Amino acid sequence: MKIGIYGQFYHENSEIYIQMLLDALQKREAEVLIEANFLGIINKNQDITKNFSGFSTFTELDKSFDLFFSIGGDGTILKAVTFVADLDIPIVGINTGRLGFLATIQKEEMTESLSKILEGEYSISERSLLTVETFPQSAEIKPLNFALNEVAVNRRNTTSMIKVETFVNDKYLTSYWSDGLIVATPTGSTGYSLSCGGPVIDPEANNIVLTPIAPHNLNARPLVIPDSSTISLKVSGRENTFLVSMDSRIATLENETTIVIKKAPFTIKLLQLHDDSFIKTLRKKLLWGEDKRN
Repeated sequence: MKIGIYGQFYHENSEIYIQMLLDALQKREAEVLIEANFLGIINKNQDITKNFSGFSTFTELDKSFDLFFSIGGDGTILKAVTFVADLDIPIVGINTGRLGFLATIQKEEMTESLSKILEGEYSISERSLLTVETFPQSAEIKPLNFALNEVAVNRRNTTSMIKVETFVNDKYLTSYWSDGLIVATPTGSTGYSLSCGGPVIDPEANNIVLTPIAPHNLNARPLVIPDSSTISLKVSGRENTFLVSMDSRIATLENETTIVIKKAPFTIKLLQLHDDSFIKTLRKKLLWGEDKRN
């Protein structure tokens, strides 16, 4: 078994869970490669009792990997996606952060969860992505022109709103006068889109949601469309440029650039334990079904 490990080391006491993971993998005699920058962070941390400098490292993945462990929160998984891309390697999200809709392996249950994972007692949740193309082309967009959560356009260096002309399948929908617009996958519906009033969408649904950010035209509402749709955006405003983000990556584009957003031709595979589900995660993270009256 060949395992890749990636993290950003942002969270307190992460070293405990990193060591637990590495010890468990070593006992199974797995071939372990750690992302080069992450291994440097690990070896600088004095709370880790073992010297892991002997581990092999990677800067890029290939299809020979069986699993890819992401240690951190949902932001770490979004960066892990840029390593995995279209390689079909299942991502295991170990949540050492707080909320964690994507990183569902809880640090408090590491020992039991790792045992199940290494015994193959898990399922795979396939998640759709979005791809971005611009006209004219932008060097800032490629090669990582995809997003698991959302593609968003935002105003830049101004308090003035922007106008986002929006077309669906080449048919004019509306112009959002707003701080921006979010185009989210079902996976991303519990992220930025949710905080702007968008709906929660089950990851198995074949949809995309358009959610305006602080719209000035108050009749603008989030819109759910089929994920077979092609969305075209054209942004204008007082500034000459605006921002487009693909999950955690941000590019600057010139006004009047056309942005074309489609469902990606590949999916991301998230490992899920058999007793976990999206519904269970929602109930736990959003505290649904709990009586808070006492």
